[in-house]
Amino acid sequence: MLIFHSSNNNKYKYLYLYLLKIGVFTMKIKANRNDLLKPLLLAGNVIERRQTLPILANVLISTSKENLKITATDLEVEMTTMSKAENSEDIEFTVPARKIIDICKALPENSNITLEVDGEKAVLKSGRGRYKMSILPARDYPSIEPSSVSQTIKMPEVSLKKLIDKTSFAMAHQDVRYYLNGLLLEIRSGRMRAVATDGHRLALSDVDFKLNDIEDLQIILPRKAIVELSRILSDSKNEIEIQISDSHLRVQSGNTSFISKLIDGKFPDYERVMPSSETIECRADKNYLKQALTRTSILSNEKYRGIRFRLNKNMLHLQAHNPEQDEAEEELEVEYEGKELTIGFNVGYLLDVLGVIDTDSVVLSVIDSNSSTLISPDKSLDSQYVIMPMRL
Repeated sequence: MLIFHSSNNNKYKYLYLYLLKIGVFTMKIKANRNDLLKPLLLAGNVIERRQTLPILANVLISTSKENLKITATDLEVEMTTMSKAENSEDIEFTVPARKIIDICKALPENSNITLEVDGEKAVLKSGRGRYKMSILPARDYPSIEPSSVSQTIKMPEVSLKKLIDKTSFAMAHQDVRYYLNGLLLEIRSGRMRAVATDGHRLALSDVDFKLNDIEDLQIILPRKAIVELSRILSDSKNEIEIQISDSHLRVQSGNTSFISKLIDGKFPDYERVMPSSETIECRADKNYLKQALTRTSILSNEKYRGIRFRLNKNMLHLQAHNPEQDEAEEELEVEYEGKELTIGFNVGYLLDVLGVIDTDSVVLSVIDSNSSTLISPDKSLDSQYVIMPMRL
């Protein structure tokens, strides 16, 4: 009987792979269905429906001792997750992501899975089922190689998640100003800030801990990286590590490693669009305002989503109408001592902001009908939102 340990002796590696390819012996992975499916789903989110290279439709599966590592990439971002498994040998191969995910999803909960590499096929066995899939060589699988790390940041996982959750909705989507199709992460004066804008609204949020030993910097993460990070991160206070280089960012969270290219561009000077201090405050109950906006928006123009705010002393009047001549009106009590003022807004932008504010009341800082409005949680400046007015 021939035994080759590919992980222990590199000179036997290619002979081992050749014998594996022609079917002299097989490599086996044994895992619980749930332990295999979770990392597959996480990594599989990275894979695009259309690929420039056939192998990008695959996930890379690597085994070592009792660990199973799954990697996926689209050449812009890369996700690697770890799971437990029983492995007969240390080996790497790639298998079609969508196929193996769909098979595992269709299997019963907690079923046992055996994954074998036999020649140029991967065979997944569970119960009386047997599923044979074509594989591609691991050596052809591309990987993202970040340049040398210039900054390393350690922070609570929940802090980065908060920054993303509070701001990412305001990112542009397929804008010709490519630097807006992402989220700015800024470190300045020992604080981390996230900023997103699509040119019509702006979201800004700070985290409440100090980064005393980190140099000031600005990086722009692409939309896809933000979407994937929001899936990875939880509300845990466990520490994560962020490594930043000239062109990449790496986040290590538990058993998951995520790498993304950075957007090469200059983010606009967002502080210029923040309303001046010469504003009049309108304080409203967040839930009452959100519910009233939701009801009123039903009869707004489906394309432009315009809604009219008319402010009088301690009263807010909402009005919306559409081309079918339907009309909605609501009034609610607010704290407002300024002059009578009428402003038009995109109601979708307002609801997005109210959906991420945690306080019971919100403050709208207004100037006039032609100026942007600043919205913030009551008695807090950790998050601020700017919305441009609409002409109705």
